[in-house]
Amino acid sequence: MSILNKIFGIKSTDYNQLMKDGGIVIDVRTPGEFNSGHIKGSINIPLDKIKSKIKKIENLKKPVIFCCASGMRSGQATSITKSRGIDVYNGGGWSSLDRKLNNV
Repeated sequence: MSILNKIFGIKSTDYNQLMKDGGIVIDVRTPGEFNSGHIKGSINIPLDKIKSKIKKIENLKKPVIFCCASGMRSGQATSITKSRGIDVYNGGGWSSLDRKLNNV
């Protein structure tokens, strides 16, 4: 954890532990972006479909990590679903999250 995170009380998320706890990665990019590369085992639900898929996401009853290209869309998806009480996390860009999950 960086010194700034300690000063401001920002906690880092242990994505590997979330996955060990049964977490699911949902990639909110378009199908074309997803097909060009994604995290193995992730589910593709484009951001514009998140609201219509909220019940499906709730029914997972598992921690959900959203990712996208840069973290903007995954942040929006996190806000939308968190307001419904779902255990969600913004994993940011998919390639960065992939490196974190594979400890690269």
